[in-house]
Amino acid sequence: MEGDELKDLDCQRTMDGWESSNNGSGKAILIPACCLKAKASQPELGSKSHSTVVSGWLSETQPSSDKSGKQVYFNNPMWPGEAHSLKVEKILFQEKSKYQEVLVFQSSAYGRVLVLDGILQLTEKDECAYQEMIAHLPLCSIESPKNVLVVGGGDGGVLREICRHSSVELIDICEIDQMVIDVSKEFFPELAIGFEDPRVCLHVGDAIEFLKQAPEGKYDAIIVDSSDPVGPAQELVEKPFFKNIGRALRPGGVLCNMAESMWLHTHLINDIIYICREIFKGSVHYAWASVPTYPSGVIGFLLCSTEGPPVDFVHPINPIEKLRGALEFRRELKFYNTEIHEAAFALPSFVKREVAALH
Repeated sequence: MEGDELKDLDCQRTMDGWESSNNGSGKAILIPACCLKAKASQPELGSKSHSTVVSGWLSETQPSSDKSGKQVYFNNPMWPGEAHSLKVEKILFQEKSKYQEVLVFQSSAYGRVLVLDGILQLTEKDECAYQEMIAHLPLCSIESPKNVLVVGGGDGGVLREICRHSSVELIDICEIDQMVIDVSKEFFPELAIGFEDPRVCLHVGDAIEFLKQAPEGKYDAIIVDSSDPVGPAQELVEKPFFKNIGRALRPGGVLCNMAESMWLHTHLINDIIYICREIFKGSVHYAWASVPTYPSGVIGFLLCSTEGPPVDFVHPINPIEKLRGALEFRRELKFYNTEIHEAAFALPSFVKREVAALH
């Protein structure tokens, strides 16, 4: 194909929702719009989603307008062409906070459900997979973690899991939305129990500013339980944010960051890994877990370590089974164990091909 013809093809694909990028590799590739962080700032993709309950079903949709100005709803830009719905038995809470719409409802199959700005955050039935993995993948990979920071995580589930580690002395949590905390304490007490631990220090505010002020090398581990990188949350997947995390970690400290679905967002995963490889000179790994109510049924985690004592994320040096009382603390572990830990780093062949930054 001649150069002009290729250029015309690229322009056409951009119009169809694709765009060209080199992902830092120097080689031009085509990236779906849902994976471009920059797209999050565009009005049609940056507007907040809406919790739509129609005929007793909750669907994750996004408000917009057609040519006549009539309000219509489209699927979330992070997973175009898909709709995710749960049967609603009863709406328990629905209100707008300063930052987002907060919805809690009783589902017929997954228990109580927390939804923020139209995006399902957790359900009582499968929250264990996400909360346990995002906490224990990093904390079981280092010896005797003492100081831990949680970014987001206002439901308290990550705190609950961190508290299983008796070596931990301080858990800072920075959550921007007080309403999420209050709602979780009322409707999700099995998660919010994490706030009751005396080691927890709650900071209600902007995590980006909090990290800028954090003392250098303070934390052994930082866990980022963030929302999808759409709109304001885009900053949580940008280089300055990760640089501040790296500065706040001690030598050999670890980061565990929510990292989207390998079925939907390999280009976004690529972008994040390239950024983190520049900042974290220890190691960078991608892991994943099954969460049935998340889009595609899986969620990913990015594990990074700073330069210093080497960290072997794949083979936990601090196995949960050997920590006194950890398996039953507050409640019995439901998903995580050492076998699951090691298996989480086994990647499908298409991920190894598409996520060039893993090579």
